[in-house]
Amino acid sequence: MSSSTAGGGWEKTSWPEVVGLSVEEAKKIILKDKPDADIIVLPVGTPVPKDFRPDRVRIFVDTVAETPHVG
Repeated sequence: MSSSTAGGGWEKTSWPEVVGLSVEEAKKIILKDKPDADIIVLPVGTPVPKDFRPDRVRIFVDTVAETPHVG
């Protein structure tokens, strides 16, 4: 488990245990550990700015959940 000492206490900074879960399940787990998280869901490979925001958590996804169709 990664953590930092920002604010004088230990704070979790990564969630390897959510790999393979649905986005909603992952969000619940992350928000339980970090209630102030600004969670952003992006496709894998999306370019992101290199700035650091301690409240931002990015979830990268790459799975198609249902058959795409015209309509």
